[in-house]
Amino acid sequence: MSLDSQYFADLYATNEDPWAFRTRWYERRKRDLIMATLPRQCYERIFEPACANGELSALLAERSASLVCQDLDPTAVRLARERMAGVAHASVEQARLPGDWPGGSFDLIVLGEVGYYLDPTDWLQVIEQSVASLTYDGGLLACHWRHPIAGCPQDGREVHDLLSKHLPLYPVVRHEEADFLLEYWSCQPSVIDLDEPCL
Repeated sequence: MSLDSQYFADLYATNEDPWAFRTRWYERRKRDLIMATLPRQCYERIFEPACANGELSALLAERSASLVCQDLDPTAVRLARERMAGVAHASVEQARLPGDWPGGSFDLIVLGEVGYYLDPTDWLQVIEQSVASLTYDGGLLACHWRHPIAGCPQDGREVHDLLSKHLPLYPVVRHEEADFLLEYWSCQPSVIDLDEPCL
């Protein structure tokens, strides 16, 4: 069973940055690695579910013409909207995976630190929806903590095993450390970007 909304409400009840995204060097460095992994300078439309308080979202906005962010928790949505204030091409919605999947297509989907909160059935649905939503040259990035998390139905390795098994995409980047795993897959075998930068 996937975790319910109360799990996240409890986290945000006493701390607006429960994972220390804003303050920990580990998190800042991981965001920098995520951004360096993206092979294209600019993406037309990015989807980031589970955006939390929007720290990664702010960086993704700099590399996109349109950014759709979602989070299950209303406090996280408020914080992400505050973080993204003034970024006209970004939206932050309250939504729950896998049911509240946005319409349209994306040339990048970022699944960061979200898979282990979902049971394998829901995670497989997210994988299927991701593939169906990617443009012909789109990419999918996933990054997850490798260690077990108390109360979560999966760990990061299980999450990435399912991605590797069920994504009909080309593997482009795999970066593995003691604490996290970062991977990027593409719909096309070549991801060289000859487009103009984002305006």
